[in-house]
Amino acid sequence: MWSQLLTEQRNPASEAIDELSTQEILALINREDAGVVAAVERQLPALCLAVELVVGVFSRGGRLFYAGAGTSGRLGILDAAECPPTFNTPPEWVQALIAGGASAVFQAVEGAEDRREQAAVDLKQRDFGPGDALVGIAASGVTPYVLGALDHARACGAATVFFTCSPSAAAAVDAKVKIVPEVGPEVITGSTRMKAGTATKLVLNMITTTAMVRLGKTYGNLMVDLQPKNAKLRDRAQRILRTLTGLAEEQAGDLLTQAGGELKVAIVMGLCGLEPAAARQALAAHEGRVKQAVQRHRLGSPG
Repeated sequence: MWSQLLTEQRNPASEAIDELSTQEILALINREDAGVVAAVERQLPALCLAVELVVGVFSRGGRLFYAGAGTSGRLGILDAAECPPTFNTPPEWVQALIAGGASAVFQAVEGAEDRREQAAVDLKQRDFGPGDALVGIAASGVTPYVLGALDHARACGAATVFFTCSPSAAAAVDAKVKIVPEVGPEVITGSTRMKAGTATKLVLNMITTTAMVRLGKTYGNLMVDLQPKNAKLRDRAQRILRTLTGLAEEQAGDLLTQAGGELKVAIVMGLCGLEPAAARQALAAHEGRVKQAVQRHRLGSPG
């Protein structure tokens, strides 16, 4: 089985990699990486379906879960961890499971990925249900833990997405949406932390970022729903506010203070001349979408 997987094939371009100079090795890796973006691009139709699925789940109060092992699990954790500070999402909105649990984040837990039944246990501990969505991440396409997670999600009636870089394995997996970028054999045979890992990072970022844009977490390309919890983010919030309103630094700072540090509220206040309570009301009427709230106010209707 394993020998037939695309991720396990030997790459002809790197067969003599140990005979190359440092610069030649780096150039070879870079050439191989260049093909990853094109492979992901060919999956845009499937990615579109996945995003629509996730947006629907979020809109109905559901959550997004990633399940993976090894590198795949760690990349799921990375994407989930970055959503709250970037988009001000509740921590439970995007969650990640890794075979072997928390200890597997920093050190391989031998045999954890082979425990298919453990995935259901882990999902049940998070109260995973029919209103949620699961993205199973398995570069090889045959990781038992990931397949077990998909089994449980289907049994719950939840939405399912499967990511793999192995087309032959994908054909045997039952999921609502399949994202299968064919990145080809790795520079180091079987090391799916390389091209497959890069493809995984791209795809997960695309899913959550696009979903958050669709949900009104940005104003144009500005991240207006960030959490200004450190000096850098406070500065960023003030710069975004000044960009959109044209206010001077001191005025922008005062407006953010009046808004309780909530950038969205401050933007609506600045652009519409509203008090904090009225700005929050306008945002609530448009499900937190700043641009729609501002446009509607300027048309003379608060709702």
